[in-house]
Amino acid sequence: MLSSFRAMQRAGGAHKWVRTFASKKIVAPPMTYISGEEMSWYTMKIICEKWVDPFIDTTKWEYFDLSCNARDATDDKVLHDAVASGAKIGAIFKEPTITPSAEQVKQFGLSKPRGSPNGAMRRGWNGITISRDTIHIPGIKLGFERPVLFERHAIGGEYAAGWSSVGKGRVLTTFFPDDIKERPVIIDGREVNDDETAVVVYDNPLDNVEDLAHIFFTRCLEANVVPYVVTKKTVFKWQEGFWQKMKKVFDADYKEKYLAAGLLSGTGGDLMHLISDAATMQIIRWTGGGFGMACHNYDGDMLTDEVAQVHRSPGFITSNLVGKSASGTLIKEFEASHGTVADLWHMHQRGEETSMNPLGMVVALLGAMEHAASLEPSNKADIFRWTGHCREAMYAAFREGRGTRDLSGPSGLTTEQFVDSVAADLTKRMESGEVATPFVPAPAEEQAPSRKLRRAYESIDEDAMKKFFDKYDSDTNGAISFQEFAAMTVELGIAPMKKGAARKEHDH
Repeated sequence: MLSSFRAMQRAGGAHKWVRTFASKKIVAPPMTYISGEEMSWYTMKIICEKWVDPFIDTTKWEYFDLSCNARDATDDKVLHDAVASGAKIGAIFKEPTITPSAEQVKQFGLSKPRGSPNGAMRRGWNGITISRDTIHIPGIKLGFERPVLFERHAIGGEYAAGWSSVGKGRVLTTFFPDDIKERPVIIDGREVNDDETAVVVYDNPLDNVEDLAHIFFTRCLEANVVPYVVTKKTVFKWQEGFWQKMKKVFDADYKEKYLAAGLLSGTGGDLMHLISDAATMQIIRWTGGGFGMACHNYDGDMLTDEVAQVHRSPGFITSNLVGKSASGTLIKEFEASHGTVADLWHMHQRGEETSMNPLGMVVALLGAMEHAASLEPSNKADIFRWTGHCREAMYAAFREGRGTRDLSGPSGLTTEQFVDSVAADLTKRMESGEVATPFVPAPAEEQAPSRKLRRAYESIDEDAMKKFFDKYDSDTNGAISFQEFAAMTVELGIAPMKKGAARKEHDH
């Protein structure tokens, strides 16, 4: 079984496996499976054992262990092998991994620090964009009411910066063309007058922005959401090129389609540009959702963290890297937006109960399997039947009070109980022989879990909140009227604005 081979890797086995057995299970097409660390690894281990193995023959999957110890034992050969596998197959599922701190290097007994694997993956898969979207459970109100889509440019910016700490002197940044007959170009020259200055150099490649634009505008159109392009180009003039390339693709291939769909009625009939400062405010205000944003690498990192908080937590948004093979086929890597969840792992190691919500990881696994089936469609219908039933069984558990404690409160299930509960429902659904039917709630059925169920609520000062409430309860009747509520939101700067009004703010 898949779970037993996962366990073998942690016992010092080879870091890629292939297995064969006779069964009437659904044969999954090739896929690269990258395992990670801590509570995320454990939770996916039992999910694979109880949800995947009973129904899916994963003989064609290639498995790579990117735990810190496995990377150290192979001097990172396992990482390079995983990247090569992903480039070859084009469909990848990745569990959260650890980039070890200096303290963790000692704790895990590593020979040296290892960098994040993400850079190697983005280079090896010709990364274009990191798509981060809100996940919605029909029948449960989370944060945004409708989907929010994000494209974060997967390359360039501060993440690959070169830098040095220097003293007083002069800095000259020079570009040398490939053609040695051409003269060098001085990009910048300046004096540094402090005793200590951090000098940083980075670049923003633009050749693949057109690919990003096509991915973004296609996805927004399919999801029926309004697209926005976000930069700080009024100050950072070098960001103008990103906007111009996005606008060129939009005007040539998508504008008429968006007009026909009625998606530009609130943006003056055209693609709107938002300054990143304005985008930060709109994300808080536009809780109705129904929008998408495309932006540079760093802005995308920060803004999607904000989206995650509005939509409850990083566990409720996706994080999918999209690249391109030499033949032009899209390479897609699917993972959860959250980390390895170390606090729950430590509780698990102490023998304490845990309640790990695997939603983001399972949505990623299903997405990877569906992409794999699209690349190799011989068994596509059967794969989609299983992924559909798995998705619906998981969503039903949350709706019916069988969810984990972050959504269901203290009465919620433990990690293992949740996995078992969904497994039982999934078995019944698969035995029906029918295709999965997505649950569509009546408008009145949608539930909003209490925000008190969030672990973050433990740090809230309720006495201070009461004083804050009393400030706006001007008639002291224990309730806030619409007029009092309006005054509060205006003073706090969170009053919802009409989408068209954002145009008036975007240049400030």
